[in-house]
Amino acid sequence: MSQFLSRIIERARLDKKTIVLPESTDIRTLKATALILKQGFANVVLVGDERKINELKGDLDISGAKIVNPLTSEKLEDYANTLCELRKKKGMTIEQARETIKNPLYWGVMMVKKGEVDGMVSGAAHSTADTLRPALQILKTAPNVKLVSAFFVMCVPDCEYGLDGTFLFADCGLVENPNAEELSEIAVCSASSFKNLVGAEPKVAMLSYSSYGSAKSELVDKVVEATKLAKEKAPDVLIDGELQADAAIIPAIAKSKAAASPLKGESNVLVFPDLNVGNISYKLTQRLAKAEAYGPITQGIARPVNDLSRGCSAEDIVGVVAITAVQAQGIKG
Repeated sequence: MSQFLSRIIERARLDKKTIVLPESTDIRTLKATALILKQGFANVVLVGDERKINELKGDLDISGAKIVNPLTSEKLEDYANTLCELRKKKGMTIEQARETIKNPLYWGVMMVKKGEVDGMVSGAAHSTADTLRPALQILKTAPNVKLVSAFFVMCVPDCEYGLDGTFLFADCGLVENPNAEELSEIAVCSASSFKNLVGAEPKVAMLSYSSYGSAKSELVDKVVEATKLAKEKAPDVLIDGELQADAAIIPAIAKSKAAASPLKGESNVLVFPDLNVGNISYKLTQRLAKAEAYGPITQGIARPVNDLSRGCSAEDIVGVVAITAVQAQGIKG
């Protein structure tokens, strides 16, 4: 376990939050639940049939988890009415709402909406679209945020760059080809996420194949404009671009390629110009540098809802639950 994740778990334990896990028919979810409860850093709610869950769990100790079955819950009508009200402009009827809310993912997100839990983690057995659709329909975006995006926290061993080898990479999992406005939103949200999760000053580099005008193209222009917009939106945050990756993270190269950059080659938040670049970069860093990659973590939703890879392990779920709990600590109101 990395120092980053150890610190996240300790922070989660200091102000314990409740996280709902809707995929109770997946043994990895139940294994993760047992580990979370044993470590004591979060409360867990499982959505599903208690009898089926108990049959599946075997010898796992999940006795500390609360189990909620939408099909028998007294809150079904209230949840259905709330969903119908939220979606009535899209033509949803109360009958459709009653049926939709029985879906464990919709039920879990509605628990978040109602304040009965602090966040949700899903995706071990569902697609990203299945996980995020109910979150966007019910929770919508956070105040003053126009775009939901995704990031990875990358912990590179024996690395002198970033914050002792810790970086935030964005967007690596959600927004395919952001325009300048969207890219600026990703930058500002990523700075906030880094400060919340890592607890240090974000130093944001807007990455390109050009540094300070060394190349001219529409691709570069997008990053230049995004940098300008991001600085206007967050004047107190250290944001600079356009920068090549080496000029962003290596002080000696920054002196030669971008001597005027206030980042001075000390970036710890790397904002990629599109999803191709971001996704490829995080995977190469993970495999070639043997980095630990935590994510994709979503940002910009009104309350924390995070997606898992369908190839995740129980330990991966534990890590994302801890991160989700710390995200929830940062929610005001």
